[in-house]
Amino acid sequence: MRLEGTNYDALYRSARWDVPTRFNIAAAVCDLHAAAKPDAVALIEVAEAGAARSWTYAQIDEQASRLANALAALGVARGSFVAVHLSQSIECLAAHLAILKLGAIVMPLFGLFGPDAMTFRLEDSAARVLISTAANVERLWPELSGLATLEHVIAVGGAPHGAHDFHALIAAARPKSPTLDTAAEDPAYLMYTSGTTGNPKGVLHAHRVLIGHLPGVMVPHDLFPKPGDRFWTPADWAWAGGIFDVLLPSLYFGVPVVAQRMAKFDPEAAFALLARHHIRNVFMPPTALRLMRQVPNPASRHAYKLRSLATGGEPLGADMIAWGQQTFGLTIAEFYGQTECNLVVGNCPSVFPPRPGSMGRPIPGHTVAIVDRDGNRLPQGETGIVAVRRPDPVIFLEYWRQPDATAAKFRGDWCLLGDIATEDADGYFWFQGRDNDIIKSSGYRIGPGEVEECIAKHPAVALVGVIGTPDPVRGEVVTAFIVLAAGHAASPELAADIQAFVRERLAAHEYPRKIRFLAQMPMTVTGKVRRVDLRALDREMG
Repeated sequence: MRLEGTNYDALYRSARWDVPTRFNIAAAVCDLHAAAKPDAVALIEVAEAGAARSWTYAQIDEQASRLANALAALGVARGSFVAVHLSQSIECLAAHLAILKLGAIVMPLFGLFGPDAMTFRLEDSAARVLISTAANVERLWPELSGLATLEHVIAVGGAPHGAHDFHALIAAARPKSPTLDTAAEDPAYLMYTSGTTGNPKGVLHAHRVLIGHLPGVMVPHDLFPKPGDRFWTPADWAWAGGIFDVLLPSLYFGVPVVAQRMAKFDPEAAFALLARHHIRNVFMPPTALRLMRQVPNPASRHAYKLRSLATGGEPLGADMIAWGQQTFGLTIAEFYGQTECNLVVGNCPSVFPPRPGSMGRPIPGHTVAIVDRDGNRLPQGETGIVAVRRPDPVIFLEYWRQPDATAAKFRGDWCLLGDIATEDADGYFWFQGRDNDIIKSSGYRIGPGEVEECIAKHPAVALVGVIGTPDPVRGEVVTAFIVLAAGHAASPELAADIQAFVRERLAAHEYPRKIRFLAQMPMTVTGKVRRVDLRALDREMG
């Protein structure tokens, strides 16, 4: 897609989708560049200690091809699900590309997932192969060993419990592997997203999803790409924000990506990274920006110089926009979307001025509107549900093995994103609230149902209800209201034990940072937790 124009209307009119019938992400982001400019740098991999190594397109293509041949020898073929449980690294990128080359489906998994989160996703997808680290295989082996559908485990950094050693497989495999000729509509990614009740849903995306993301990256990053651009995000490559907002679009355009996944986000180290590696383009989740704001006078120690800085997930507010101007000399561009239909509303500071508190305007190429629950488009100024009209290459294929949930996501040609907003007379969208109970904390979307299910397994818990409550740094934090089982008494020690219980079984970002013990849980007549009452209780408790 090409975008041209000096104002929003011209930019929007210039947008034309070019989605070929046959399309493969691996070919588009690696194979073509490896053939045309094999020595061009694609990835700068920064180790935790700071040492950096550059990888060219030719080198990445060889790594991916070798792994593709090794996976094929293990039985991976078109339509197979392969789980990738790795953080930002050459191994993670090679795994994604190798799987896509075979016409198989990548299932990204967050590196810090606990056993419950891992087990559910591996069982629900029936993934045949898991690619992880030796340390994580050791940590999760009691659960992994019991999965009937998991045939092979590949580990980076060793070969515990009979796993295949990642680098040994690559070393022994042939260095060339053709990329399967796939249709643009063929499935490429299965990404689990949190639901309001029960377990997460698998969001199945086609190869065309990359094309659908391109304008949503180009616009917030001031008509990306431009000569000299270099991209980084602290967002994990297990999430849409890391994969589709940064990694794959950058490689598609031939822009180098810096890879460094911090074990824990360090704002001072982030400023240093921006300067040391001449990073020009950044996607930074709101929580990370708020942490960076706490660093005093960063420019006095770090010679960073960004060209674009974008964020999404929750409104920043005028004070954060002003801080961005003062700290980076540019306007932070906010954007909006979700795993099922991402990067569809946003801002382009050089073309149309952002309005603090607004989500922005529809990204060129996408038809976005405010509709009622029946899918009828509402006039400007009226409150309704944000929706995107299909056909649109960014819209997901289906919820894996959940046809009813898939059908419920659509009203005719409108894909309902679920968030409540209004559109003003100038076409800017303004977020009003959520049409569900999804918790947005530190850029993560967390479903209360999964957290409730985990907490309910604790022997001291009789009933539990989970909501998101406001937090000045994280936007929201997971807050659990708990009625204790007979024989257990509320105490700080018990609260800490429940928190640790969830951290170990789900993930560090999903554990309840606040726990409130109740004598009685507010319930509906049908036995459901009344989360609206829990929110009122939280406000009363202060």
